[in-house]
Amino acid sequence: MLHWLTLMADSLPSLLWAALAFTVPLTLASFALGLVVGLMTAVIRLFGPPPLAAIVRFYVWIIRGTPLLVQLFLIFYGLPSAGIVLDAFPAALIGFTLSVGAYTSEIIRAAIGSVPKGQWEAAYSIGMSWTQAMRRTVLPQALRVAVPPLSNSFISLVKDTSLAAAITVPELFQAAQRIVATTYEPLILYVEVALIYLVLSSVLSAMQVRLERRLARYGGFLEARS
Repeated sequence: MLHWLTLMADSLPSLLWAALAFTVPLTLASFALGLVVGLMTAVIRLFGPPPLAAIVRFYVWIIRGTPLLVQLFLIFYGLPSAGIVLDAFPAALIGFTLSVGAYTSEIIRAAIGSVPKGQWEAAYSIGMSWTQAMRRTVLPQALRVAVPPLSNSFISLVKDTSLAAAITVPELFQAAQRIVATTYEPLILYVEVALIYLVLSSVLSAMQVRLERRLARYGGFLEARS
């Protein structure tokens, strides 16, 4: 037991560094870019011309219907066959961004669709353009609906970044694999990694609850004013 505790203590700095240097940046960047892609995809599917809407539907269908690990392998190991060579981190960033974009587009599309048509009509009646109505009236209301599933997607992404180890990104899980290769102690090190992911997920879940409560209070305030 003392040996395991010592090993965990010795490996913790390396694991935390990998998490801070690669896992966290990869998660934040992928989610931010994925949200942009998801919003654009959702808007095109709802309001875009049919040919463009068909293209983004095909993109969502492909991404949601194939494993994320396969997508990462196609980008990192497959694209060089076509003359496109990417480093591990950019390849992972592209893969996770496309995945987040496809899944969040469905969340955002459903949230926008949940806003009553009367809200659009009210916005148009006071002279707003389509862009103004979307930005000032529809999206703020859709945000209240979208935040819980988007938060769950973000928490899932934190854990999914461990798949980047398969394409040599030196994130948290691969850092553990490297330590295991020298210490031959897979059980305790993988338990330690699981605990780190658990702590990260628990903190994010607590933040999600607080955010949802604030949005609920804000929504009640707006309803009281109306």
